[in-house]
Amino acid sequence: MPESSAKAIYTTPQQAEAAFYEAIERADLDAMMAVWAEDEEIICIHPGGPRLAGYAAVRDSWRQIFASGPRMRFTLANQVQSQGMLLSVHSLHETITLVGETRRTAPVVATNVYIRGALGWRMLVHHASPGPAGSEAAIETPKTVSGRPRRSNSRS
Repeated sequence: MPESSAKAIYTTPQQAEAAFYEAIERADLDAMMAVWAEDEEIICIHPGGPRLAGYAAVRDSWRQIFASGPRMRFTLANQVQSQGMLLSVHSLHETITLVGETRRTAPVVATNVYIRGALGWRMLVHHASPGPAGSEAAIETPKTVSGRPRRSNSRS
């Protein structure tokens, strides 16, 4: 694992999440791993892929993804965040466009979990699964929930 002193300190989970997607778009492995907690309990599931556990497995998966260079651009939508003192769970839709291609890929439903420690907020879990085919996510303002479940306002 890299030295802790070389990592940026993210004072909010939103900063860590922005750094995560920026690292993907730049295909920057060091920046990507700077977002992750230095813990053997970290989990990453790429769309259609197996559950990867531990720092080495997660790092190797991103190394393989980044091998072709910076090719992905993300549009994030339908963001819902539930945050407590030490943990923040973000649910969102990712629409990915590959550089040089005009069509977007199918939407991806992602859950990102961040934990707060001595070095600020770090990613603990990234779970991405293929979304429903043919659906385009509408871009909305992120919803933040602090310390309690979010209730639907579907009743009049």
